Amino acid sequence: MIEPPRVLSVNVGVPRPITAKTGVSAIDKRPVDDPVEVSAPAARGASGLLGDAICDAEHHGGPDQAVYAYAREDLDHWEAELGRTLTSGSFGENLTTRGLEVTGAVIGERWRIGDDLLLRVTVPRVPCRTFAVWLDRQGWVKTFTEAAAPGAYFKVLRPGAVRAGDPVEVVDRPAHGVTIGLAFRALTLEPDLLPRLLAADDLPEGIRAKAVRRLGAR
Repeated sequence: MIEPPRVLSVNVGVPRPITAKTGVSAIDKRPVDDPVEVSAPAARGASGLLGDAICDAEHHGGPDQAVYAYAREDLDHWEAELGRTLTSGSFGENLTTRGLEVTGAVIGERWRIGDDLLLRVTVPRVPCRTFAVWLDRQGWVKTFTEAAAPGAYFKVLRPGAVRAGDPVEVVDRPAHGVTIGLAFRALTLEPDLLPRLLAADDLPEGIRAKAVRRLGAR
């Protein structure tokens, strides 16, 4: 039986010490039971979830990275691969989903969650050294990149509350077909895909500019 798409867990984090160069990180996201208010971040480098911290404001957070989602199905795959339990939030995701192919989401598609919250898919997550330190896995950035299942960031189009169990409905999907997975591969190991990435009308300007620079340098 196919499960209807839903939010399995809502996860938030507070700053905690970590042995990465930043010295502190909120990548340790933990599930919460109560509804969490989600809105467009008021500042660069801030999270869209009330009570959720972001420590590396230069590379995370802000309007185009207000919410990060990862599929429970992909976490289950990594559990088997890594031989360890991965609780919801283990990859630093705010929303752990069930019944959705997050990496297959099309850039610009819109998700309605619960009664009010409306999100738009923006960019893939690109792994960093903090992620590797958090998982305590040698070579993790390379392993994660090669798997090309990065999860997706979202922009908040309409604020609302989210809680575990909320249904997720994809209410609009652009026809250009540029998925989060394709964008990730274009930005990492397969630069030949960069021209296809530019076909996404809703591609955030920062990522579009990066793609254009890389194409110009070839």
